[in-house]
Amino acid sequence: MTAFTLAHLSDPHLPPMPAAGLRDLLGKRALGYLNWTRNRHKVHRREVLDALVSDLQAQAPDQIAVTGDLVNLALDAEFAPSRAWLESVGPAERVTVIPGNHDAYVRATQHRFAEAWGDYLRGDAAPDGDVAFPQLRRRGPLALISASSAVPTPPLMATGWLGRRQLDALERMLAALAAEQAFRVLLIHHPLQSNSSYKRLTDSAELIALLQRHGVELVLHGHDHVHSTIWIDGPRAKIPVIGVPSASAVAHGRYPAAAYNLFSIAREGEAWRCEQTVRGIDDVLRVRQIRQARLL
Repeated sequence: MTAFTLAHLSDPHLPPMPAAGLRDLLGKRALGYLNWTRNRHKVHRREVLDALVSDLQAQAPDQIAVTGDLVNLALDAEFAPSRAWLESVGPAERVTVIPGNHDAYVRATQHRFAEAWGDYLRGDAAPDGDVAFPQLRRRGPLALISASSAVPTPPLMATGWLGRRQLDALERMLAALAAEQAFRVLLIHHPLQSNSSYKRLTDSAELIALLQRHGVELVLHGHDHVHSTIWIDGPRAKIPVIGVPSASAVAHGRYPAAAYNLFSIAREGEAWRCEQTVRGIDDVLRVRQIRQARLL
């Protein structure tokens, strides 16, 4: 069976930041804007993001998953450029997007990502205008399951939350998929485990319990801006949960430079084979292969 290739990148935090007026910078955005002008603009670089995406496209993956934080402060002026960037990455049928906490940064514009990226968010059976999560896309042997942990939070908080309605719908979706021979991939912005009380997924215990009952083959996330792999229990086997650094970052402190993951997925008899390749930016903005590993 020919392998299906899934690429995963996250947290591009698209630079540069558009100009913001005083009315835009009330409340939480004031601290975020101060952080951007002092620090984050040095970390998130457009030339880094462009080099990474160019290398990703050269690998010709069958599908690309982007797990949130396309924008920074969810300013109205950020969403048109984010849509244009998505179109430069690929068409909506080949690029699957979920939102991150920065995409729903404040209540006033928490709806804007759905308006701007609707066809990149919607599942195959979802009617136009319906971007209620979870969503389901089928691509080759994959069942791409999109969840949204993106909610507005108070200043200095970056937590995520799925909520009872989404968890119940996700349970029904996974139960229906269990009878199929599909490689199930759950996309979520926040990691399932976190040591940070202000960055965690607040109902992660409920999600992990759900996955223990129904299982998936792979969970992909962003948010922490680091390489991360943990394993959680599934109904029949351990489930890999994999995070990736920011797609626009230069190395800084404990945070690595931009990278993305490629997953080569194929059916082998009664089992799945999934091999991960990590490709990351080096100091001269070339992309190099960091490692390969077999997950399943």
